[in-house]
Amino acid sequence: MSDWRSTLVTAILAAVVGAACAWGVLTWTGRETSAPSLHQVVHDQMDLTAAQARRLDEIEARFAVERTRLEAEVRTANRELSDAIAQSRGDTPQVQAAVDHFHSAMGELQKATIAHVFEMRAVLTPEQAEVFDRAVVDTLQSDAG
Repeated sequence: MSDWRSTLVTAILAAVVGAACAWGVLTWTGRETSAPSLHQVVHDQMDLTAAQARRLDEIEARFAVERTRLEAEVRTANRELSDAIAQSRGDTPQVQAAVDHFHSAMGELQKATIAHVFEMRAVLTPEQAEVFDRAVVDTLQSDAG
């Protein structure tokens, strides 16, 4: 029984770490690296019109509020999962519900982030969109290893 519980806890912790890594990949705009962030590429390396800059600022401000809300939900779900694991004696319905809540919260954050990226892209000219697409792909590939 002890080996089974150890395996379960390891599997759950691996799922949590994997989800946290996925969340990190999708929230790369705030990371500090030698490569420019997507925000820097858009605002510093593109010749935006005043209208584009205003529209992108609106999109970014709206997403910042949404991202804060979604990240709070992920943290809440993570606390629920840690509490359920601490209180359980195995793979209980409470642990499974907490895992489901965590996955749901992570999925909503990922979906919102991808929608945000495409909403930003829609403001750009075709030439700017090519630069933007390269920055998105480069960032995701560098985060992948």
